[in-house]
Order: sequence, then structure tokens, then C-alpha cells
Amino acid sequence: MIFQYPSFLWALVALAIPVIIHLFNFRKTITVYFSSTRFLKQVKQETTQKRKLKQYLVLASRLLFLLFLVLAFAQPFLPASDQVADQKRVTIYLDNSLSMSAPVAEKTRALDDAIQRAREIVDVFPADVQFQIITNDFAPFSNSFKAKAEVVDYLSQVRLSSISRQASEIAARVLQRNTSFFWLSDFQSSTFGKEIALDSTLATKLIPITFSKPSNVFIDTLYLENPFVIGGEKNAAKVQLRNQGEKRVEGLITKLFVNDVQTSAVTIDMEPNSSKLVSFDLPGSLKGINRALISFSDYPVSFDNEFYFTLNYFGKVRVMEIKTSAEATSVERVFGNKELFSLTSFSASNINYNLLSTADLVVVNQLDKIDPTLQAALTNLKQSTILIIPSSRLDIANYRSLLGSSISLLADKNQITLNTPDFQNPFFQNVFEDKNPTMAMPVATKLLDWGNDRSALLQFKDGRPFLSKVGNFYLLACPLEKSFTDFSQHALFVPVMYRLAALANRIQQLPYYSLSAPTISLAADSIEGEEPVKMKGKVEVIPAQRKISNRLVLEIPKHELEKGFYNLQFRSDTLTVVAYNLDKSESYLQSLKAEEVKAKLGGHRSISLFENTQLDDFRTELKNRYLGTPLWKYALLLALFFLLAEVLLLRFLK
Repeated sequence: MIFQYPSFLWALVALAIPVIIHLFNFRKTITVYFSSTRFLKQVKQETTQKRKLKQYLVLASRLLFLLFLVLAFAQPFLPASDQVADQKRVTIYLDNSLSMSAPVAEKTRALDDAIQRAREIVDVFPADVQFQIITNDFAPFSNSFKAKAEVVDYLSQVRLSSISRQASEIAARVLQRNTSFFWLSDFQSSTFGKEIALDSTLATKLIPITFSKPSNVFIDTLYLENPFVIGGEKNAAKVQLRNQGEKRVEGLITKLFVNDVQTSAVTIDMEPNSSKLVSFDLPGSLKGINRALISFSDYPVSFDNEFYFTLNYFGKVRVMEIKTSAEATSVERVFGNKELFSLTSFSASNINYNLLSTADLVVVNQLDKIDPTLQAALTNLKQSTILIIPSSRLDIANYRSLLGSSISLLADKNQITLNTPDFQNPFFQNVFEDKNPTMAMPVATKLLDWGNDRSALLQFKDGRPFLSKVGNFYLLACPLEKSFTDFSQHALFVPVMYRLAALANRIQQLPYYSLSAPTISLAADSIEGEEPVKMKGKVEVIPAQRKISNRLVLEIPKHELEKGFYNLQFRSDTLTVVAYNLDKSESYLQSLKAEEVKAKLGGHRSISLFENTQLDDFRTELKNRYLGTPLWKYALLLALFFLLAEVLLLRFLK
């Protein structure tokens, strides 16, 4: 025990005053005369004993009263385990991720509670201590140590951020190792990251911000029922909602907005810790750029109640046909819709290889022989769909050099009916209104064979493939000549060719991106010169960008964006619109226990815990650790107690 004002202990000499009063009783003796003294001696003995006991008790009460009164003025305290005098620089990490919007008490967010605790930490240190304040934004303010007054002002400006940080990123941000490091966070298990080797010289104080039974509903994923959309086709958005909590959700109204107009709504119920798939039909008349939004009302955690995605149908599918005949082919007829397709045809002897690399679909139509230059170019196409339609007079050795040795030439001239397509195959989704297994199918002659292929898109009745993927290429088993097949005149031909074209086109843009996605890619046909592409939405940024072949790759500054829609603009033209959503890991509110966090950080002795969940208890524990435990209040209470004891003894002890 240490005294803050030890000079007051000189007042303990006042303890002699009650002793002197006790030894020298200045009251005058009064003589009382009795007619008989026979019983006087016995009464005198009894009265003297009681009087002495009372005097001793009163004396003890007075002595203890004075003792504790003097001690109260001397202000005794138990020394602190961590001395503030030893601290010159302090680092505080304040987690302001969106999960900190969850309530920790009535009308109190986790972030507000953490900010108040950070203020208590700053207040407990002397004015000459400097602070480094780190938030998820990694703002320039955290790049140096600041004075106490600056830190207090900065804490009043901290707001929720859409940026999530892992433990390794936070630890690497600490400027000085031999310092006190206060870590205020909800310690989400989904975002904390892997184990890290925290520097043992860093005196780390873990301060968990705990929720009471966290509950949250969010969109886990969204996808289109038909991912091969070209435009104007029937489609639906499939939404996977997840209830991450211990409460049952009832009557949750979920709405779909397309171009700011509500198109549908559903009401769902969800069991605790479960998920549910919801389907929304999309309008069939959509063209061009379309902005879509899924919205619902889930409280008190509401930062992930909206989900953005796009439906962009404005891009034409670029088709290149390589043929030998100058006559119009069935390929030209099926891709003749100029609103949807940009078709170019080249003779095998006069190919524009620069345009070849920009095509979404390349159709090698009935070439007897594919020369080595074209073979090399086709092999290097990584982002295009390539359909090879064999010639009736093909060079099988030449085809094997491109497609592999499993390709064989057959002499069978019999026409065989094709099997009904697999209606469950995503390739054929939304193609057939009536999925009739007895539907009429085209017939074909097997010219090429490459063995059994269960993944074939179309098969003969004997199970042999008619159309399937061989290596990086799609291959037909025969030419599209009438003598070999009536496939090009069948109703199935157009949707199959459309699907092949759309299969290549779908890589151009996803319906939505996560803020954690490092890059996006788009067609660079209309981008010329050195002027960069800009992203304009809630904020405007110019991302780092580079051209790769016919694609423009943008490196997204994920810590600068917010969720929502962004226009990708080149000069005054809008190339496309992309949608960004939060990383769903932030929506999982389960937290690690303090001991688990300590273990993940290496379990060093330098790591200590603040386990008090209530703010008042935390304030007391903080002062006890850095200012010591004050005892003057207890001394004052004891002084008052013994003063009261003296009064009671004098009043009631006869």
C-alpha cells in the first residue's frame, strides 16, 4: 500500500488526545451520602467494571476514527500493475467495421461502446503521452503518433466503414513495437484471419466488444437461372438468404427493384441458423443497362439489407466464321440478327488474325485442313468459344494434331436419330417450354467419333457424342450438309448456337462483384489512346488499368469503394455499369472468445485481457491497472463507522 499524500500521516499524533483524555478524567468527584453502607462495596465493584469496559470501547472507537480519518486524507492506494509513468507512446486499434453496428445494449451500438472505451483509455494517461489511432480505413491520421487533444477530437469523427481487416493487417500497422497496444474489436471469427506471430515485445491488451445473441439476415449469394443470357429471354434471379442467428424470422418481406421500379416481392419465414432459396422472375423486355436491387428490412443489424446486381444486355456477341465456300452458310443465317450479333466471315486463306483474338465465338466451318498458323491461333484463344464443324473431305491426321489422337474417322453412312437433350443441363435451361422426352429430334450420320462422352451436349441414340467439348473446342460429329444431317433445319439448331455464343459472352461481366475482388475485366474495343477509364458512383476513382489483348483489366482500389452501382466511363461514354456488394464474411457476427484470440496471436505473456463487458466495470478495471486501486473511500467509511460506534456507545451502553 502506498500513500499519495504521506505528509498527512503526521496528523497521527492526534491519536494521543483521546488517550490523554482517558488517562486524566477531568470530571469532578461528587460525594454521595448513604444512610447505610452495607451494600456499597459490592455495587461499587460492579459499576466500576462496566464503566471501564465502556471507556475502553469509546477510547478504541475514537482512536480508530482518528486513524482512518488521517489515512483518508493521506489517500492510500494499491500500486498499479502497469505504471502510466512508464508509457510514452500508446497504440489503439478501434474496429469500425460494419459488424460493429450491432447493438450491445438498448440504443447503444458496438462502435459507440468501443469509442467510449477508447476515450477512457486516452483519459487515463498523462497529457504528455502520444497516441497512434488505427481504424479499418487506415487513414493517414494513423501514420504517426498524435497528441492527446488531437486523438480525442479524432475519436468523435470515427464512423462505420465498409472495410474489413484481418489480424495480420492490423498488427503490421503498429508503428512501434515496445509500446502498449489496445485492441478494441468484436473479434469476428469470419474476418479475424489465420494465426499470426505477434511480437512478444508488444504489450497487447485485448478488449472484446460483445453482443448479446447476435442475429442477422443477409443475402449469401445471387445467381441468374439462365447464366447464358443474350437479351430478351425469360430469366429469373435466384437469391440465397441466410438467417445467422438464434431467432426465427417471420414475415420477412423481400423486394426486387429493377431500374428503381419494384417488380416483385415475396414474404418468407426462416428457421434459426438456416438458409432459403428465393426466386424472382425478371422482366422479359429488358434491354441495355439495367440496375437491379434486392431489399428487405431486418433490424437491428441493417448494413447488409440491400444487394445490388446488374443486367447488361447492350453488348453484341462477336462471331467469326472461317470457311472455304463463298456461299451463305447456316451459321451466317442463324447469327444474322445484327442487334444481337456482330458477324464477320473470312476465307481460310485470308484470315484477319487481329479480329480473331476479339471474337467471342469462332466457328471453323467445314475446312478440309486447318493450317498450322490457324491451329496455333485457335489454341491461344483463352476467352473465346471455338466450334469446329468438320468437312466431309477432312484430313484426319491434320484434325488429330489439333483435337488429339482420340479422334477417329468413320465410314458409317447410316443416319441415326439423336437422343433427347438432358433438360437438367444448364446449357439447355429456358430453351424448352414443354420438356417432352418424346420430342422429335434431328438425324445425323457419324463421320467423326471420339469415344464415349457422358458430358456431351447432344448424343446419338447409341450413346456416341454428336456435340461435345473436346479439349478446349466444341466439336460436331458431322458437317452441316443435308446429306449428313438435318440439324441446321431443326428447331434445336438456333438455341444451341445461341448458347455457344452466349457461353463466351458471359465472361465479359458478372452480375455483381464483391468489394474484396481485386480486378474486373471488360472488352476494350472502343478504348483508344492513353486516357484512363473512370469509375463513378458514390465515389469517383481512377483505378490502375492495363490492356491484355482485347480486354481491359482494372485493378480495383477495394478500400476506396462503397457498395452500390458504378459507371465505367471512358471520356464521356459509359462503357458499362458494375455492381459492388459487401464481402459477406462481415455479415457473420459470431465472435471469438478472448482466450481464443490470445491463442491465435501466439499466447504470449505480453497479451492480457479486459474481460469486463460493462463500460463502468471496464473503467474501474482500467484505472486499477494504470492508476492503482484507491483506498481513501474505504478509510473514510471506516472513520464514519467508528464515529457512529462512539455515539451509540455513549448513548446506549449504560
